Amino acid sequence: MTILVVEDERRLADALSEILTEVKYMVDTVYTGTDGLAYAESGIYDVIILDVMLPGMNGFEIVSALRKKKIATPVLMLTARGEVTDKIRGLDAGADDYMTKPFSPGELLARVRVLSRRKGEVVLDEMTYGDLTFRISSMELCSTATGRSIGLSFREGEMIRYLIANGGAILQKEDLITKIWGYESDAGDNNVEAYVSFLRKKLNHLGSRCEIVTVKRVGYKLEARDAEKTEA
Repeated sequence: MTILVVEDERRLADALSEILTEVKYMVDTVYTGTDGLAYAESGIYDVIILDVMLPGMNGFEIVSALRKKKIATPVLMLTARGEVTDKIRGLDAGADDYMTKPFSPGELLARVRVLSRRKGEVVLDEMTYGDLTFRISSMELCSTATGRSIGLSFREGEMIRYLIANGGAILQKEDLITKIWGYESDAGDNNVEAYVSFLRKKLNHLGSRCEIVTVKRVGYKLEARDAEKTEA
């Protein structure tokens, strides 16, 4: 399951991320309302944890903007405010649940699980593309063509997850940096190239029919080769 945390208190944001990653959720964290809306509009998240008081734009405005664009990702609003009027305003804006700080990690995880079910989807531990299967909880990449499997590091797992989720689509290097290392990271093209190289070696070890193709001056895409062409 992939979760977006939008919280301007960095210590709290980091704590939320740690709680969620400990149970094997994939987490993106941003610290402003403007960045929160930009990430949320991608539609790739299973749940959004959203603070109310944010720089740029507040949580109410973000939820309202998402719902106007028909983005139905479940939203858990998180705030120090406990007034009933604020809760009503958040729910009226389109939020699905509302939790007041401070809270226990157990309560947070329980509410996230409820919201993920409310989305009407089963939370999957596996992602597939071509002959590849990525098992998120164990960080294991497998090929159904050969029956082989191999473990991935955290960054490798994040990259293959993003490539599989966008299988066949061209991904710019800048997007890979943002999604895998974050907006404020010092990572650059060399980091992306290094991890692409690591993954290519592992795909080769698996004997997979999938390959990471370089699109000159743009980025990369995951491509599934036709079995007959591969055998030829």
